[in-house]
Amino acid sequence: MPTEIELKKIVQDKYSEIALQDKAINQSSCCGAGGCSTEVYNIMSDDYTSLQGYNPDADLGLGCGLPTQFAKIKQGDVVVDLGSGAGNDAFIARAETGNIGKVIGIDFTPAMIEKARYNAEVRGLNNVEFRQGDIEKMPLTSNIADVVVSNCVLNLVPNKNGVMKEIFRILKPGGHFSISDVVLVGNLPEALRKDAEMYAGCISGAIQKEVYIELIHANGFINVVIQKEKPIVIPDDILNNYLSTEELNHFKQGDTGIYSITVFAEKPLVEKNTICTPGGGCC
Repeated sequence: MPTEIELKKIVQDKYSEIALQDKAINQSSCCGAGGCSTEVYNIMSDDYTSLQGYNPDADLGLGCGLPTQFAKIKQGDVVVDLGSGAGNDAFIARAETGNIGKVIGIDFTPAMIEKARYNAEVRGLNNVEFRQGDIEKMPLTSNIADVVVSNCVLNLVPNKNGVMKEIFRILKPGGHFSISDVVLVGNLPEALRKDAEMYAGCISGAIQKEVYIELIHANGFINVVIQKEKPIVIPDDILNNYLSTEELNHFKQGDTGIYSITVFAEKPLVEKNTICTPGGGCC
């Protein structure tokens, strides 16, 4: 298995390529990775076209949910979009937060940042900005965001616990997130789990659903709710690139499931490690 540094390089290189390729290729593959399918047109992503703020130029077909639809964004909110790509979720969030709010997109890939900034500039969206950075160490001050959204990105990050800590740090007390991601129930076949291309395709980097939810609780979030869940079916003509006929049959007949989930959680108004002293008024 590649190291964390090697995995990040794989993702950055692949998403630099994805930034320039056709949306139809991205939608017929796994998050834009290789092995496009002739069986289906859209493996993971949901339909954004009815949402206010949607623009096809910013939609690369890389998501696995609609986190902005569930994010309870209000006028004037500061929204941070993790793994903002060409700006699709950021622009929809901006339609919700309005002229008096602000949206900050963070992405690891320079080509995506360039594409997103261009999309914002041609639309005259002065309160949407895009910053290049690692979401394990975000280029943001603490307690800045009312809402954090992310669409099919955390599964690409080796240190998911580090990202959860960063989300907690940048959220204001009482703020919340709505994140769509890929999770597993059961174990992937070894060939899928180890393949770097499938890692870039959001599959082999996914973790168990129960571990994912526990990670959220362990980092201090409360009121954790799965807002939406749907199965992801990888077509045979992609799986055939990785599995023998026997392995494929075993995988399809087994109890392993790949799911897209959209999860909501809040940062408490008062952190649990707050020290209460006599007369301090916090208890």
